Amino acid sequence: MPKALDSLVELLDLEPIEVNIFRGVSPDENRQRVFGGQVAGQALVAAARTVAADRSVHSLHAYFLRPGDPTVPILYEVDRIRDGRSFTTRRVVAIQHGRPIFNLSSSFQVAETGFEHQAPMPPAPAPESLPTFAERFADKAEEWGEALNRARPIDTRYVEDDDVGSVASAPGGGRRLVWIRADGELPDDPLLHACVVTYASDMTLLDTTLVPHGTQALEGRVMMASLDHAMWFHRPFRADEWLLYAQGTPSASGGRGLGWGGIFTREGKLAVSVVQEGLIRAVRG
Repeated sequence: MPKALDSLVELLDLEPIEVNIFRGVSPDENRQRVFGGQVAGQALVAAARTVAADRSVHSLHAYFLRPGDPTVPILYEVDRIRDGRSFTTRRVVAIQHGRPIFNLSSSFQVAETGFEHQAPMPPAPAPESLPTFAERFADKAEEWGEALNRARPIDTRYVEDDDVGSVASAPGGGRRLVWIRADGELPDDPLLHACVVTYASDMTLLDTTLVPHGTQALEGRVMMASLDHAMWFHRPFRADEWLLYAQGTPSASGGRGLGWGGIFTREGKLAVSVVQEGLIRAVRG
């Protein structure tokens, strides 16, 4: 397993310190605040550690309450809300400096069969034909320095806006397609794959809310922060195989933008649905 991905797996492996209480750490990186996908992924791990093995996560709903401090550990307290015959519900509060910074509600279900339908996967070029992160942002080499080429646990390949076609005027506001996968092979643990995708789902979605406005976060004209995040897990997938993250934005108002997305397997199965609202406040002056 590549070092960057191995570090992510270690990041998601929480330390149990008491019944229903776990401790997580942040990577040793120069960040002003903890990455939201990290907190969401760790909170899901904490919840799942208290759930029977025959139940897998089918949904989560979360709120980002305060910026996380990357220099100190995060405590995750799990409340065992309900254990039913088919569904299990957990609530997790992430705490730093004596205050909650994040809370998550998650639901787990035993395997069942039933009605089947799904939205179709949009057409997209093969991920292998698209530039890597370093290639896509090669023009930032002088500005970013070594940060441009550092190893990343998630391989992201953007379908360029010109290939998607008229994204700023598309129905629903805007559209963006991104191929994602863990950059290496993961163990055969469905929970780990769900947590890695939870981590990755926060990486690109909020940026989509800027597409209709012809700007992006890299330009430094917008202050952005995740406010809430919801996911529904529909079908099995592997996070170390290519997944197409099809993203759109139905609305932006009041300094907030709403992004939604479907994560498809390469075979076209809708694996996960994601919705996120975030702060997109224009920087004045």
